[in-house]
Amino acid sequence: MSAALHATPPRGSLPPELAGPAGRDGPALAFDRVSLTLGQTAILQGVDLRVAAAGVHALVGPNGGGKSSLFKALLGQVPHRGRIALEWPGERPGVVGYVPQALAFDAGLPMTVLDFMGAVCQRRPVLLGLSRRWQAPVEQALRRVGMWDKARRRMGALSGGERQRVLLAQALIPAPDLILLDEPMSALDEAGMRVFEDLLAHWRERRTTVLWIEHDLDAVARLADRVTGLNRRVLFDGAPAEALTPQRVLALFSHRPRHEAAVEEVAA
Repeated sequence: MSAALHATPPRGSLPPELAGPAGRDGPALAFDRVSLTLGQTAILQGVDLRVAAAGVHALVGPNGGGKSSLFKALLGQVPHRGRIALEWPGERPGVVGYVPQALAFDAGLPMTVLDFMGAVCQRRPVLLGLSRRWQAPVEQALRRVGMWDKARRRMGALSGGERQRVLLAQALIPAPDLILLDEPMSALDEAGMRVFEDLLAHWRERRTTVLWIEHDLDAVARLADRVTGLNRRVLFDGAPAEALTPQRVLALFSHRPRHEAAVEEVAA
């Protein structure tokens, strides 16, 4: 295994598991009156939201505002009321990728980066190593996020930013049509942020639908096509330049959302 880090190859040289099918848009998403209660606490209240196909859509809001819970409802991990629909183009559903906010690893656990990638890519036991089918896609994915030179390191010995890069790499295999990102920039350094922005550009080129939870409003303003403010319910939705006004941001991050900040459609 070479430890040298190579530049990302052009799309034409990527394995099919990373390149994915050309000419297919990601799905549109529809959330209709989605509500979620845990115990006696209302986490989501009548969320109505439309996510356009093949765009980058950001969710912003305070901690505890229901953003990650909306992801869990979408993934079928928690019961909810209301309707959630993935509107796939064509007759067959595509691939959904997911990058969690963080994963904790025991520093003593003898699982290397390659072991982790194998565990999420293949059915073959990790102890038997990567199957021939997945060797090239895993290598290319790790090169893409700048982690190929650390492929034999233990996951528990990586920094938080390095682990986040590995989580981004696993979401590339197979190439997703819909990608869900839960605060992917939270542990990244400046170089890691450049990697993330490169991946966003890659998903745009592939016309992947991206739904992205983020606290960095400056990054959202630069990189998202549309942004939704969520604090248990939708407070605003629109193009970042028009939606992220000081008044709306203040209302969003207030302990109790203001009634006058209720759902407000902003022209895209």
